[in-house]
Formats: sequence, C-alpha cells, structure tokens
Amino acid sequence: MKALSIVLSALMLVSFNCQARDSLNSAEKLGELLFQDENLSLNKNQSCATCHSLQPTDSKIFPSRSVSGFVDPDNLKEGSAVSAGSIPNATGSLNTPSAGYAAFSPLFHWDKEEGLYVGGQFLNGRAKDLSAQAREPLLNPLEMAMPSESAVVDRIKEDERYNELFWEAYGIDVAKSRVDLVFNLATKAISEFEKTAVFNKFTSKYDYVLAGQTTLTAIEEKGLKLFNDVNKGNCAACHTSEPTRNESGELMLPLFTDFTYDNIGLPRNVRIPNNPKPDLGLGGRSDIAATDPEGNELGKFKVMTLRNIALTPPYGHNGVLDTLEQLVHFYNTRDTLGVAIDNNDPGFGKSGWPEPEIKQNMNREELGDLGLSNEEEMAIVAFLYTLTDDYQIWGGDKCVPPWSPAPFEISPLNRVVDILCPSDQTATD
Repeated sequence: MKALSIVLSALMLVSFNCQARDSLNSAEKLGELLFQDENLSLNKNQSCATCHSLQPTDSKIFPSRSVSGFVDPDNLKEGSAVSAGSIPNATGSLNTPSAGYAAFSPLFHWDKEEGLYVGGQFLNGRAKDLSAQAREPLLNPLEMAMPSESAVVDRIKEDERYNELFWEAYGIDVAKSRVDLVFNLATKAISEFEKTAVFNKFTSKYDYVLAGQTTLTAIEEKGLKLFNDVNKGNCAACHTSEPTRNESGELMLPLFTDFTYDNIGLPRNVRIPNNPKPDLGLGGRSDIAATDPEGNELGKFKVMTLRNIALTPPYGHNGVLDTLEQLVHFYNTRDTLGVAIDNNDPGFGKSGWPEPEIKQNMNREELGDLGLSNEEEMAIVAFLYTLTDDYQIWGGDKCVPPWSPAPFEISPLNRVVDILCPSDQTATD
C-alpha cells in the first residue's frame, strides 16, 4: 500500500506540474526555456536551473520527492556551501540561495521610517529586482561566465526555438533586433517565469492550516508559539509569520521574511574552496560603502524566506551550518555554548561556536541566548517543516488528499490572495 501511495503521489505531481506549465503565457514559456538553457554559459554546461534546480529535491525527509527547493542539488548531495561555475574550479564565496518566492522581494530601497535597507535580490541586495538578478549570473566569471551581452545574444540566435518565442512574447525578430533589446527582454522573461506558481506555490501545510483545511500537530503548534513568542524564540521578529491585510482589506500570506538585512554573527566557513576572506555583505558593496563611512552595514545579509527551508541545506550566507537542527541551535546558543576553533572542530555546534566572521553590527538583541530547551528547539524545527510546499503530495493527510488544489489564489505581483476554503466562503455569504 505504501508503494502504491508513492506511485499515486508521483502521478499527481506530474499532473500538477503539467497544469502549471500549460498555464504559462508566452513570456513565461520563453523564460522557462532560457532558465534551463545550458548553452547560455561559456562552456555550455550551466544554466540558471543548475544552481536553482526545478527538479524535486532528493530528501530523506520527504521520500515522495515531490518538492523542489530551487537550490543547487550538488550542494544538497555533497553538503558543499558554494556552487561551481561554468569554468572549471571557479566557485563563489556565498551559499546559493533558493529562487523560491524571490519574486515577492520589493525593489531595493532605503526605508526612511525604519532606518534600514529593504528588498532587492541576492544576499547583499545588489540587484534591485528579478530582471537585474537574472542578468548577473550570465556575465559573472564565477557563474555562467559569458564575456558580454552580445555573446549571450549570439547563443540565443543559435537556437531556432527562440525566434518564435521572442516574437510571441515581445513581438521582436531576434535576428534583426539590437543586442541590448534582446538581452534585456531575455532577462525580463526569466523574471516573468520566476513570478509564476512554479516557484511560488503556497501549498505548505501551514498554508492549508491558514485556510482551515487541516491542523498542526501538538509539537508543530508548540513550535509556532515559540516561533512567535517575543520573550523566547522571537523568530517572527524578522521572519514574519502572520497573514496581514493590505489597504483594500485583502489577505496577504506570510513570506517568513521582512526582506531586511542582518548580521547574525555566523562563524567563518573554512570548508569553502580556497578558504576565501569573509564576504562583507551589504556593507561590502561599493555604492553602500560610499554612503556609509562608519561601516554600519558591514556583515549584514538579506533575511531570506523560511518557506521550503527544510529543503535548502546548508544554511547561512556562507553555508557554515549543516542542518536545520544546527541552525536553530545556533540561534539559541550562539552566545552561551562555549568556543570552538572552526567548523572542522569536533565540538562545533556541540560544545562551542567559533568567533563571528564579522563582529561589527552583530545582532545581539534577537538571538544568541534565547533560553530554549532541546525539546523547544525541536519543536521549532518541527514547525519549520510545515513550511514545505506540496503538502497535499507528501503529507499523507486525510484532510488534504493528493488531489487538493492550492488553498489560495495568488497574485504574484502583489501577494494578494483570496481564501478558497469553505469556512471562509460561508462566513462571507
């Protein structure tokens, strides 16, 4: 029966994926092809999907393999923190973030009211939006390593499929159009694909709970309470967990990030190839440094969404933390556990933590000494598992069978949703 259940779940997943693909418009279909095209890298061996895989994550936690974390599968398999580039032995110094739910990050900007930077793409926000984010890996020598926009467009022209797709999406003839126009529309198409339900499903157990279709277990409920407790876990201080209402009164689902930047005091990851110097994060950007002579942004990295976090190890901007349990333990005991030499120390995360790689601007108010017991740490981990998408496939929940639709209708541009659950509809009749 278990084998039959796995087969049926896999068939349902294929059906859902086909439906998602069929619903793509012409620009999104163009973006899907570009996203997976290895020909757009210098050695024709890397695409966006190489480091942000669309394939189900190979996870022991979710044996039906129904869910994609949109991260580098080699990192998951080998526990490596950084991804290989198109050129042999070329790697970056930062952990590859998930592309899931990236579409909802606002434009990079300074929030005058809060007095901090918000939004953007990449761990240091250097791309203001998704289109700008799609551009950089194509030309980055440590990633796809193409020498110029013209070189990328030449590769696009080699594939006849693009002639039709660019015409259908944007009404241009690739062969006769300016290089900058084709290149910019290509990155725009990739961003349009990243805004679709392929990356933004909102089908976690927590979403079905919000819709009133199922309930959390006792340990998951305990984890949620600790997650929100301002006197203990306080995770929600940065990883917002409650639905909100916009000015029109429509519901906005939580994305488990406030899109700000923070230095959580992570230790250096000495396992990164060539042991590069620590990245300076937001404050390491030349444009930010020029307006911040005191270095108030050094060491700060973007607060990433926790949706699908169970599928995206290793953790932290430098991938120094191996497991979700270790991540929660670090937040809880950073300042109290003791001292370890580095992350190769047998006592790492057990009897001590190494010194922070960048002490300046470290967050000392919201983490480091949370006072959680081991049981309470495990409760938070249990809750974090409920943020994994495709719950209807992997959850084995009678209240949410495999054929259940997503519990909400999502508008990818503004995160506005409509509740579809019967209880809500009854309340408004």
